Amino acid sequence: MSTNISPLAGKRADPTTLVNVSELVTDYYNLKPDANLPEQQVAFGTSGHRGVSSRYSFNEWHVLAMTQAICEYRHQQGITGPLFLGIDTHALSYPAFTSALEVLCANGVDTMIADETPYTPTPAVSHAILEHNRHHPDQLADGIVVTP
Repeated sequence: MSTNISPLAGKRADPTTLVNVSELVTDYYNLKPDANLPEQQVAFGTSGHRGVSSRYSFNEWHVLAMTQAICEYRHQQGITGPLFLGIDTHALSYPAFTSALEVLCANGVDTMIADETPYTPTPAVSHAILEHNRHHPDQLADGIVVTP
């Protein structure tokens, strides 16, 4: 069995490879995507919507639109149970969490988040949905996990 060890292992990170978190967050809130440019549109793959705030492909406009679409879908489908909202620890997770929560609240969606911190592993959100739905089949729940 061979092991591949990165030549960077155990060394300080090159400053040119580090992400400027403040800049990412600023771009998340300030850059408005152009809906006519495919590279700036919401695009889903097997892992959901992916993008980078500085490239106009993941920002508040995207999160607001996706969350509103989820709210409208829930309404159309008669989904009345809670929505479980979880996030990971990526730099844009908390800003996106805040944006999503604002839309969910504005739409009157009963939203469940973790007690002490919103940081929640995806399997925990999935488990919460399954448990809720097992005990409340007349008020099915769903969820969103923000992992930018």
